[in-house]
Amino acid sequence: MSNLQVTHSSDAVARVVTKLSPLTLSDAVARLSAVMTSGQTAEGRVRQRTVAALAHSVGVGISCLVSYWLITYVLSHVHSVSRADDQLGGMWAVIATVFVYRITYRQSVGAALSRMAATVVSFGLVLIYLMLFPFHPLGLAALIGTGTFVLMVMGRDDLVVTTGITTAVVMVVAALSPHDAWQQPILRLADTLVGVAIGVAAARLGLRASRTARRTHGS
Repeated sequence: MSNLQVTHSSDAVARVVTKLSPLTLSDAVARLSAVMTSGQTAEGRVRQRTVAALAHSVGVGISCLVSYWLITYVLSHVHSVSRADDQLGGMWAVIATVFVYRITYRQSVGAALSRMAATVVSFGLVLIYLMLFPFHPLGLAALIGTGTFVLMVMGRDDLVVTTGITTAVVMVVAALSPHDAWQQPILRLADTLVGVAIGVAAARLGLRASRTARRTHGS
């Protein structure tokens, strides 16, 4: 009787092992496959981020170089106050390009509109002031405060910081170059236009290159 119970118990254990073994093996294989796939996916994401970062870095670097070159070596032959002012204009154009050149073309267009709106508001305020008065710290503070008030009343709080920075820079540059200081807002507006145009154009080229690469990779 005891031997019979042992036999039945052994058979039961064998049946359980037989049923569980394939399931356990299948589950182990599935889990291993999932881990390997996850590793491959993570590696692919890292590679994709690296390529995207490299492309964006090269794009923004080349765009900034073009902006600086256009202002300091090309447009300076059209109108130049001084060599130092040309270099300042090149820096201003580069800042505009960096501000505009974004990850996507839509973001670049949005940034360009924001940058130009802020520049136009600052341009109007500073030009009117410098045509009437010389630079003064109180005038600087009044212009920044006025720009902030106008933009907030218009519901464009997002432009307050950029407009304030632009106003401050143009006013201080006018203080450093008091002769025909009224030219400074006009020159900085031109620099901004160049920088914004280069940034948007580069973003557009980047979008086309990305689409072409995806089509080529897909085919």
